[in-house]
Amino acid sequence: MDEAGSDTGEGHRSRWLEAGPAGVQSNILAVAMSEFADNGLSGARIDEIAAKTRTSKRMIYYYFGDKEGLYRRVLEEAYRKVREGERKLDLDHLPPVEALTRLVEFTFDHHSQNPDFIRLVMIENIHHGAYLERSDLIGRLNAGAIEKLELICRRGREAGLFRDDVEPLELHWQISALSFFNVSNRATFSRIFGGRLYSTEGQETMRRHVVELILRFMLKDKRS
Repeated sequence: MDEAGSDTGEGHRSRWLEAGPAGVQSNILAVAMSEFADNGLSGARIDEIAAKTRTSKRMIYYYFGDKEGLYRRVLEEAYRKVREGERKLDLDHLPPVEALTRLVEFTFDHHSQNPDFIRLVMIENIHHGAYLERSDLIGRLNAGAIEKLELICRRGREAGLFRDDVEPLELHWQISALSFFNVSNRATFSRIFGGRLYSTEGQETMRRHVVELILRFMLKDKRS
């Protein structure tokens, strides 16, 4: 084989394999996430996932057990990424209003840029959260999200800025609902009412207004 040929086919595969088990699993999870998001748990096929990865069907079963095990790991990875993104915001060092603003902006952007995450959550709701419930990791990850909001809310109340009657869990629900609907109902909403809200300008406006809605909901009424 000449020097040029060393960078194709088997050479590329050899370098990829050197990444080890973590690299193999990461590749499988990335492909599987797209397949499950597009086809659901029942419609996704291990043969199809294997064909789109750099590994084999046998290795998928070796690492994940079966299709349900792979689906559960995909869910865990999806939630891990969003919570890791929240952690990197480093909100504890920001004033409470700025911290809440940053968190809302991040959630809106994350959901908008990761429609597969939204579709996976919708699919898991079809399954009544059964596979999510089997994962201790997802429970721990999402508990951390509420703890982060608890800290922001406490600092905002202590500063005399935030209402006292809103629980962090409810606030999380409000932020999630506004950001989630923007993606989950995009196809039907835009076909019924047109795609103006989903243009670049429309999304920038929606993002700004979602932040305003959450802040108006949380800030104390100065007239009281």
